[in-house]
Amino acid sequence: MTGFGAGEASFGAGRLTLELRALNHRHTEIRVRMPSELLDQGGFVEQLARERLGRGRFDVGVRLAGGDVAHARFSRERARSLYSSLLELRDALAPGAEVPFTAVTALPELITTPPDLDTEGLREALRAAFEYAQADLDAMRVTEGRALSADIRGHLERCRSLSLEIGQRAAGLVEAQRARLTERLQRLLDGANLKVDAARLEQELAIYADKSDIAEELSRLTSHFEFFAGALLGDGAIGRRLEFVLQEIGRESNTIASKCQDAPIAQLVVELKTEIERIREQVQNVE
Repeated sequence: MTGFGAGEASFGAGRLTLELRALNHRHTEIRVRMPSELLDQGGFVEQLARERLGRGRFDVGVRLAGGDVAHARFSRERARSLYSSLLELRDALAPGAEVPFTAVTALPELITTPPDLDTEGLREALRAAFEYAQADLDAMRVTEGRALSADIRGHLERCRSLSLEIGQRAAGLVEAQRARLTERLQRLLDGANLKVDAARLEQELAIYADKSDIAEELSRLTSHFEFFAGALLGDGAIGRRLEFVLQEIGRESNTIASKCQDAPIAQLVVELKTEIERIREQVQNVE
């Protein structure tokens, strides 16, 4: 779910600010922006975010104001080492090819933090600021989550209602088919001195009833709806669990559509699948 949180912590004589922005995403994606003098700590911040955040796309921005932290330095040693490695790779793969020095000048590995930087103190400040930002973000996401849950529940109730309508309609399908077949045979045999073969009629009806029976699918749908509603009340990360149940719900609705040749039921199934898709779109926003 979307949201924003910000946290601050003291570092030396300065102030460290960390901002955390969350966007909807099916997987976990972390993007970190650090000031040049703290660039070496980007990996630490990213790992911190991966340990404490669920799925979604998160932008983490860090700022440092005040204090006497020295500026970052360009590492000549690293530049020499990286350029030498590139030349060795060139000689092995493409002898004679040009390797411009600009190939290494933009690499973040060449920027190093000041040697006298208090790394442990910096990490404690980053951790504290991240915790404040996460709490701020979570508070905003709780509000959004409640609204999202209410919307999903509304679509789920509509699915249940449609499932009941399908079941009620399906209950009279065999008798309706019996009446249609009998009427059709009577028209075909009208004027002929023949009678309807009752045994054959029952045989055809039995075949039709077996092919169009959706009682099991409707029963499983009811079970899936109950499980989904229960999972929606769960704590922690529930998004993937909800997605799995939705796959099962979609599978049952597809089976019902393929087994029933009744036009009104087909229309109800279309409405059901529309509601399922609406739920699926919203569930992708659930952690």
